[in-house]
Amino acid sequence: MSSERPKPVDSARSPAPSGGGQVRVRLLSLEDSIPEITRLLHRAYAGQVAMGLAPLAGRQDDATTKKRSTSGECYLAVLDDPSHPRGERIVGIILFHEVEDDKGPPWFQNKFVDSFSQFAVDPDVQGKGIGRLLLEKCEQRAKEAGATELACSMAEPDRDLLQFYLKRGYRFIEHWQWPYTNYRSAILSKTL
Repeated sequence: MSSERPKPVDSARSPAPSGGGQVRVRLLSLEDSIPEITRLLHRAYAGQVAMGLAPLAGRQDDATTKKRSTSGECYLAVLDDPSHPRGERIVGIILFHEVEDDKGPPWFQNKFVDSFSQFAVDPDVQGKGIGRLLLEKCEQRAKEAGATELACSMAEPDRDLLQFYLKRGYRFIEHWQWPYTNYRSAILSKTL
């Protein structure tokens, strides 16, 4: 997609998974804790790591988290939490239009395609609609940017994750091998 993008509109809201407070989706800010985000990513990708996979998000350090999160539009799902020092806890993340050093899969090069990456929800609150909110934010942003397809790369061996995407209207496009993973990725896309 073109580098000329409409400005993102911050934020979406949903009832909290436990019924208290609100879950909001908002842009990453300078005040957000990169170490907290890295810990969330490691926890969310622990299942893939336990399968013997080496996803970047499951092992990246804070410097890599910061570099990736600031390369595109990084959205956080935050849950009101009075016990947290900032009054909110980060429970999800998604990165819209990540700019990578690697050219990436051929499908991502199409002008009508935009993509997301670094998608994770805290395992303690998975299945509560937070991932749906994050995906909807990226779908909205892709439409605003003029895309007709929203794509992602996922670890092909993770069959549960594949089913998650297929149920949400994504379809298989092609395989891709990233230089920093030990598995073949499936490139999935959804018509917007």
